[in-house]
Amino acid sequence: MSFTLFSRRTFIAAALAAGAVLPVAGALAAPFASERITVRTEGSGPDVILIPGLNSSPRTWASTVAAVPGYRYHLVQVSGFAGQPAGANKEGNVAAPVAEEVARYIKESNLKAPAVIGHSMGGTIGMMLAARHPDSLSRLMVVDMFPYLGMFFAGPGAGTDKVTAVADQVAAGMRAASADQRRERANATIVGMVDTESMRAGAISDSMSSDADVGIRAYRELIVTNLIPELQNIAVPVTVLYIQPKTVPIPAAQFDAAYKGAYSPVKALTLTRIPDSAHFIMWDQPARFQAEMKRFLSGQ
Repeated sequence: MSFTLFSRRTFIAAALAAGAVLPVAGALAAPFASERITVRTEGSGPDVILIPGLNSSPRTWASTVAAVPGYRYHLVQVSGFAGQPAGANKEGNVAAPVAEEVARYIKESNLKAPAVIGHSMGGTIGMMLAARHPDSLSRLMVVDMFPYLGMFFAGPGAGTDKVTAVADQVAAGMRAASADQRRERANATIVGMVDTESMRAGAISDSMSSDADVGIRAYRELIVTNLIPELQNIAVPVTVLYIQPKTVPIPAAQFDAAYKGAYSPVKALTLTRIPDSAHFIMWDQPARFQAEMKRFLSGQ
């Protein structure tokens, strides 16, 4: 419908109902437009940006947003995931340019140093944002994401060439999968990532409605991206919640040491292992996750 069909008053009312940020006076502010992300807001209060993971949607945060009121949540949806058209994510890297778009969203929406919480790939995007735009946020929570997945895929100490070769092999295997094989893998993957059976259907739906090519390129990017050298650039407090996957059968102390070592460049770090949970901590241990999130947002 054309803008000319609306009166100015009707347009303002519709924009406010949709969560748009309008200036106090003067001309109407242009809504944030991006071919890489969309953002919707819920609630009111201090600003918190929530970024979901690979092939996921804001449904990741629904139960948490309902349980932790008192904030204005900015729910990011990455283009190409969970049924959203690929847009500018149809080629090249995904995480790094999305991080730049989140930085632009913060600036153009006049947000004053919001808190940022990212799950999985969303955690990678959060680290990129905090390291490359350190003045754009007040604090960062990373939910179950390692700053260099190449260490897990190619082994500790593996060189760039080996990590790249492994990432290319993983991507090639994913591309060769048929539609039936992709669905089987998605089901198996979600079973391993979500212990709470009632939450699996939504995650599988998000995965299967995601653009396969966007997801494959994003996954490859996550494997080859080493953010450890950039962590020293982060100036805000960082909280990391993590679990030890069942597929990594090493002593807990060794796994903890890997996380502690990887995140050691962060100046203000809170590192917390969450027991009895799979990858989606907010679903498998909701009470514990909400308590940690409240503590994080309060600055304790």
